[in-house]
Amino acid sequence: MARTARRTLSFLAISLVAACGADAGSGADAGPTADASIGPGGPDAFVADPDCGNLHAIIRDFRMHQPSDFEDPEGNSDASYPGLVKLHLGADGTPDYAPAGAVRPHTSGPANFAQWYHDVPGVNQAVPYTFPLTTDAQGVSRFASDAFFPLDGMGFGNEGMPHNFSFTTEVHTAFVYKGGEVFTFTGDDDLWLFINGVLAIDLGGLHPPLTGAVDLDARAAELGITKGNTYRMDIFHAERHTTASNFRVETTIECFIVVN
Repeated sequence: MARTARRTLSFLAISLVAACGADAGSGADAGPTADASIGPGGPDAFVADPDCGNLHAIIRDFRMHQPSDFEDPEGNSDASYPGLVKLHLGADGTPDYAPAGAVRPHTSGPANFAQWYHDVPGVNQAVPYTFPLTTDAQGVSRFASDAFFPLDGMGFGNEGMPHNFSFTTEVHTAFVYKGGEVFTFTGDDDLWLFINGVLAIDLGGLHPPLTGAVDLDARAAELGITKGNTYRMDIFHAERHTTASNFRVETTIECFIVVN
């Protein structure tokens, strides 16, 4: 499956937390073994044009039940399921399905999961989207919605429902790790956050709103990050169940860098 050509994206940090930590399954994927800072002379290039007031994303609309991961026919949506994706980001910059030879709850296997963050004609429709962010006097930036339905009346439409519930969200950005940054997230359904290619938040599965927070200083060794260096941040979200859609992010990070 061909990797989708990405728009230039920027992201003002979202603080997210893994309610179950970053233990994301037993995949044998190999992650970074040393500081993989990306900045001048690093493996990736960045545009020196941060857009601190907005969060840019690609949102993909799906039909309900296509693939069958959307609107789980079992109707069981009361808990998160960590371990749906591997601990390290896939080679094409999207999550790899973790289970080997087995299907985890609320998903139907790697083939359908691979469609979540790739353009597939007839299966999904990609729409660029911008989240407006506000910053208070204490330097905390936020986006908050308890009715997050960015694709109402778009894509495949609402399919007889009051809102368009079946979609995924994908964000790619970079940031300078200065020290002291904290991120928090509240929402449903799935949410995975990778920092420096390492899974930092694992809130996979169909579930009601969950909240967590991640302290970059406390996780620095695990994530392989060092103060003063620049690192990738990759965020993947899915709204898959027709009861509610919540999305709230907060951060003390100053700004994110546009990825080339």
